[in-house]
Amino acid sequence: MPTDPARRSGQLPAFERRVLLGSWLVALPALLGMLVLLSVGVPERALCWLLAIAVLLATAWVARWQHRRVVYPLYTLAGLLEALREGDYSMRGVQGGVLGGAIYDINALADRLQQERLQFEDASRLLGKTLAALDSAVFVFDHDARLRLLNPAAQQLLRRDRAASLGRRADEIGLDALLAGPNAQVIRHAFPGRSGRFEIRHSPLRNEGRSGQLLVINDVGRVLREEERQAWQRLLRVLGHEVNNSLASIHSLAGTLATLIAREPLAEDWREDTRGGLQVIGNRAEALGRFLAGYSKLAALPPPQKRELDLAALVPAVARLEQRMTVAVEEGAPLPVQADPDQLEQALINLLRNAIEASLPTGGTVLMRWRSEGERALIEILDDGPGLPGSDNLFVPFFTTKPGGSGIGLALVRQIAEAHEGGVSLSARDDASGALATLWLPLS
Repeated sequence: MPTDPARRSGQLPAFERRVLLGSWLVALPALLGMLVLLSVGVPERALCWLLAIAVLLATAWVARWQHRRVVYPLYTLAGLLEALREGDYSMRGVQGGVLGGAIYDINALADRLQQERLQFEDASRLLGKTLAALDSAVFVFDHDARLRLLNPAAQQLLRRDRAASLGRRADEIGLDALLAGPNAQVIRHAFPGRSGRFEIRHSPLRNEGRSGQLLVINDVGRVLREEERQAWQRLLRVLGHEVNNSLASIHSLAGTLATLIAREPLAEDWREDTRGGLQVIGNRAEALGRFLAGYSKLAALPPPQKRELDLAALVPAVARLEQRMTVAVEEGAPLPVQADPDQLEQALINLLRNAIEASLPTGGTVLMRWRSEGERALIEILDDGPGLPGSDNLFVPFFTTKPGGSGIGLALVRQIAEAHEGGVSLSARDDASGALATLWLPLS
């Protein structure tokens, strides 16, 4: 739709009126010459030539004037369009001229293109900063498998600068096998800048109507090493706390006993004091030994040796091992699973021991049962005890709420369950007071 108000009202725009008027003015000298001939008759030959030359010169001058009036606004319009084509959106035309409607549309187009460029530049800067901040290596390939974009992490992985990498084919930089391999795989690979375990992800892209590929490489080895470092720090804090507490007590008692024995004369009850101090030192050393033995048991768990076993036979056998009270077993259908029988039995014994110790003070009962749920086999132990303690650290190694507890029972259960690709959970019972311990294993 035209934007000129004159055209919308049925009038000719200013530029068209100017062209039409100029066309009449170009014909005006010839018309005047014809009027002269009609009014005075045909003059002599010399006067006819003079009249023709005058008409020709006047027509040429008016045509030149009309040419400038028509071409110069078009030059302005062409200059604005060329600026837009070259990406210069800062030029503007005067909207009050003869091409006011067209200039208005071009100025509006320039404003819109300039705004879109600013938005595109802001988005590009944000994308660039995001890619630069990523630890993952990002590669973008075009339809010819040539590299078109990479971030600083990708440059470090390839140990190549940006200029030497862009435009290279995937096989030239050693990434063709990763693009052709399965998606979301974790492999061990050696890149020029780093080697280790990497997660490989790739997906198709579309750019300018052509296909491309996005390749993302995550260094999972670095994440695992960071988790391992944090685990060692937590372990050293726990070990340091326990060992320092024990050694401080032993050191203090040893100093006290040394002072007691060095007295002259000896006190009458020095034997009893010495014997009591040595007993305390022995008890503290024995407790420290139990603590370190518990950690060794937790850290030295071997990989499970899986074989097929039936929970309908395993669960009642574990229940019969408990002598402090009778454990009820809910009958169920045979349910075969792939598991290490020794490790699974040890995990169930630990869960059952916690349920027994929670139910004995209240005279409650303990029930064991098994069932299948989807692709999982569930083993549940229900007790009538006081319920779960208010803590989120029940599965944290060496954390315990029981006097004299080692704090490795539940941690060992979770380690065994996760080694079997399963899990363990503790929750409050819905039907009565007490707790529900659930250990699940995959059926497939």
